[in-house]
Amino acid sequence: MGNPFVHIELTTSDVGKAKSFYRSLFDWKLKDVPMGGGQTYTMVDVGNGTGGGMFEMPGAPIAWIPYAAVSDVARSTDKARSLGATILKEKSEVPGMGWFSIFKDPTGAMIALWEPMPKSMPKKAKPKKKAASKAEVKAKKTARRRESRPSW
Repeated sequence: MGNPFVHIELTTSDVGKAKSFYRSLFDWKLKDVPMGGGQTYTMVDVGNGTGGGMFEMPGAPIAWIPYAAVSDVARSTDKARSLGATILKEKSEVPGMGWFSIFKDPTGAMIALWEPMPKSMPKKAKPKKKAASKAEVKAKKTARRRESRPSW
């Protein structure tokens, strides 16, 4: 399985200024979503391609962070650590969406990992039984009668 970039996120000290700039520069649709704790996350819908988001994160570097898809964030984060990454954010949950972690690779570049929450699978409908024809019903009755006769 490949590990495509699935999301890109801007951490900034001024979301209003960033929204104004990117809204003017690109044809992006921006939608504010409450994150809880009084914070807001701005979803970035780019149309075709990989979308993302932006939010204020005091003390964090102002940068775009790409998210790569993985099947297990905890295992991939541990592997990155063993390969020399500096973990900035251990596995964390985005309620109802999935899990992520953020780290710097050995050269200092930041990247994040994303594991989506499994979607519940719809239950398969049981196949309907086909109604037996009159000939099939008669054949079953005859077979039952034969089975119930003494075999002597």
